[in-house]
Parts: sequence; C-alpha cells; structure tokens
Amino acid sequence: MNFLRIERDGAVTRLVLARVETRNAFNAAMISELTHALRTLSAEPELRILVLAADGPTFCAGADANWMREQKSVSEAENLADAEKLFDLFRSVYEFPHPVIARVQGGAYGGGAGLICCSDIVVMSEDAQTGFTEVRLGIVPATISAFVLRKLGEGRARELFLTGRRIGAADCLRLGLANEVVPATELDNAVARWINELILSGPTAQTMTKELLREVPLFSLDQARTFTTQRIARQRVSAEGQEGLSALLEKRPPSWSKA
Repeated sequence: MNFLRIERDGAVTRLVLARVETRNAFNAAMISELTHALRTLSAEPELRILVLAADGPTFCAGADANWMREQKSVSEAENLADAEKLFDLFRSVYEFPHPVIARVQGGAYGGGAGLICCSDIVVMSEDAQTGFTEVRLGIVPATISAFVLRKLGEGRARELFLTGRRIGAADCLRLGLANEVVPATELDNAVARWINELILSGPTAQTMTKELLREVPLFSLDQARTFTTQRIARQRVSAEGQEGLSALLEKRPPSWSKA
C-alpha cells in the first residue's frame, strides 16, 4: 500500500491515512486502497475494533488538487465510475461488521467528512473542523448524502449542505457528528477509553446491533417485528448469548473467547 498503513494490536486494528504531503487528500488510488483494505479487514476473525486515523496535522483535506484538475477533462461516464467508487468506500466503512472509531485532528473535508459520518464513534481534537463544502465549488454533496442524512437527519443536513460552511469540533459535538472532543494531546487517551469500553461487549452482538441500526429504520412495523424477534431469538441461543447469560448469573465477567 502506498497511501495507507495498517497497525495491529491484538483485537484492535488501526487503518492510518499516510499521505501527509497532500494532507491525506483523496485521489482514485487512495480510494481504491482504502476500499480494498476495509474489505480485507472486515473478514479478519481476530479483529474486534477498527480505528480510522491519519498521519500529520490534518485528518483529510478532501480531494487531491491534481485529481480534481484531471476531473475537468473526463466524461460524465468516467465521473459516474469515480463517484460509484467513492460511494462504495463510504459503504465499506458504514457496513463494517465491527465498531469503527474515527480519530480526527485538524481538517476533515470531502472524503474525510464521509469517513466521519460512516463511523460509529468519532473522537475529535478541539482544533478539528469539517464541513460539506461542495455547493461552494458548484457541485453537490451527492455520494455522501445517504450517510449524512442517516447520521444527522434532514433538518440539520439542510443547513450544512446548503450553506457549505465549515464547522468546528464543538458544533460537531452539538450536532451529533462527534461523540467526544478533547485537546489534541488527549486524542489517543480518549480513543483508548472508547476501545476499553467497546471491547467489553460480545463481538457477534455488536455486529448484529450494527445491522439492526442500519436496517430497522427502513422497515415497516410488520417487517421490524419479524426481523428483530428473529435476531434476538437467534442470539439468545448462540454460544455468545449463553456465555453472557452464564456470566451474569455467576456474577463474573464474560469470556467471549469461549463463545
């Protein structure tokens, strides 16, 4: 990989944007590398938590200037293919089977804002900024919209999409884009606290819960009744569900490795 770095530490894997010379800006090759890495990591049996991070002072500056320059001369069909690849990247984060923590410092624009909206937990430094600035460039926040609307709802998305203004970490926390805001020197400690909390839960239960969060809002009540009752019945009789119940009754911590 030319633009990424993967760091493994037991059940935790860090996927690091490592294109500091462009402030981790996206181009076609980086989008391809990220998507491939996410799909590969999603199948690793030992992985429990994924941390998205970035080298340097900026999480992601958006689209690479040279790549944007090239886009001026490509056809609509080529633009469509590029947009589909970016959507697939966001979807790979959104549908990742395990909890995803975004560790965000500095700016997070374009694809960086997309990674934030698709992550489960977002920890920002106090100096972090993001925004959906596409309209100020005469384009639209199209590929990202499906994920932002699910994250924020239409009302808040209208304000941010139509103005294209940048917002700081405090506003991200208020709007629900961030879960925690800390001084830059405390980012790693804050991420570690989230890891320690997330690791306490059953891995299959977390995967199933992520599926519920994605799917249930789209269902009618009849569909939700079938989907949710089947999931809880299946999990209760699973090895993991039985271990959790046994641990509760025996007043001990569960051992998910035995499940």
